[in-house]
Amino acid sequence: MSELVPGGNLPLPGGGVTVRVSGPFDVSALVTDDSGKVRGDADFVFYNQPSAPGARLHGDSLTVDPPRLRSGATRVTVVVSPAEPGTPLGRLPAPVLQVTDPDGRPIARFAPPRPGPETVLLLAEVYRRGGGWKLRALGQGYADGLAGLARDFGVDVIEDATPSPARRTAVPPVPSAPPAPTARSTVQTMAGLTVPDFPSPDPDGFLGPVNSARSGVGSPPVAPDARLTSAARAHALAMAAVGRLGVEGGDGVSVYQRITAAGYSYITVGEHLVSGPRTPAEFVAYCLRTEGARRTLQDAAFTHAAVASVSGGRSGDTYWTALWARPLAPGDLPRTAAEVVDLTNRERARAGLRPLAADATLTTAAQSYSADMAARAFYSHTSPEGTQPWDRAAAAGSRMRAIGENIACGQRSPAEVVEGWMNSPGHRANILKRDFTHIGIGFAGGGPAGTYWTQLFGG
Repeated sequence: MSELVPGGNLPLPGGGVTVRVSGPFDVSALVTDDSGKVRGDADFVFYNQPSAPGARLHGDSLTVDPPRLRSGATRVTVVVSPAEPGTPLGRLPAPVLQVTDPDGRPIARFAPPRPGPETVLLLAEVYRRGGGWKLRALGQGYADGLAGLARDFGVDVIEDATPSPARRTAVPPVPSAPPAPTARSTVQTMAGLTVPDFPSPDPDGFLGPVNSARSGVGSPPVAPDARLTSAARAHALAMAAVGRLGVEGGDGVSVYQRITAAGYSYITVGEHLVSGPRTPAEFVAYCLRTEGARRTLQDAAFTHAAVASVSGGRSGDTYWTALWARPLAPGDLPRTAAEVVDLTNRERARAGLRPLAADATLTTAAQSYSADMAARAFYSHTSPEGTQPWDRAAAAGSRMRAIGENIACGQRSPAEVVEGWMNSPGHRANILKRDFTHIGIGFAGGGPAGTYWTQLFGG
């Protein structure tokens, strides 16, 4: 069974899959085509309309059978909301997604970062890529309930007579008046999309309040970076073009791939995707009043930041991408690998096992494989050419008789990746296998998931 992180994905087996979210939640789903919009209300599956072609809701479980979806459907987005309408998800137990195959065997598990004031969470999506279907973990929240979500996906919603705030995706409306036009807010218009032309080095008040908030918790200031700005703008354009927030744009390229393509090699990356604010100052204000976003903004690990927004597109909303990053410097790879080895050996010590020794040949094989997964955007113990972990170890020069491998994608730190492995029975068994004596670690940034980790064991 795979443990997924936001943005992580995996191929699905043939036939249907069942996704389940236990707890005080309502599960619903939206069936869409490549436009990201439903064709009509019949594509919205929820407790009052529990079935559509290829998708059926029963209690806390949704079964999706991709071949039976209506003609043109390419995506099913799984949504959770509180069973008691209007309750912030942050007041409830964290939702956990369990995915099983047609025979009831576990396929994947996804525990998203704990929500805050959001009342709806896009939890995952089943989507078509090429000739097959895949599952992607999301974890994107909305603050204005199912009505705002439905409108973004093109579902007609009839409001009651009670006045309600104007819709904003992921953030509440900001009541202040729009700023008067100045020389700092000139725009470029591209195919109906409005792209603010923020000047450097501080784009209309973004870095000032950001660094003030960082200073307040003892974190060093972040500096602007033109490569990150380019990547942020490309992703905001991609989201506006399809009219929805997403870790990938309509072109299927992740923001991490855009950062890498812009020439920025990183050791860690943070990201905020939001629609609604009209200025960078409003965007920063939203981040500071949202727990998860505030932690990222104030994270001492980051040294660079960038923001970009695009207005218009399918929905007319303003879509924002903010990037936080630290570049990959000489020495970062050895330090990262050493920390993973140290954390792994701590777990072995707790189990009364001898520590693993770092091995140069296993390290070479592990690093090459992480870099390959990032560069070619795949995630599997079997390479596209069919090689297995023992093949790669032997090719690097290892002569060890027993070989094992753990891989992971999306984790931001050695502590996070080792914790994830230890929470998974199969990965934990490799870490605590008595027969293993040596280890090699690989890490690479890029690809759809952002980070790719490899532990290669030998004995």
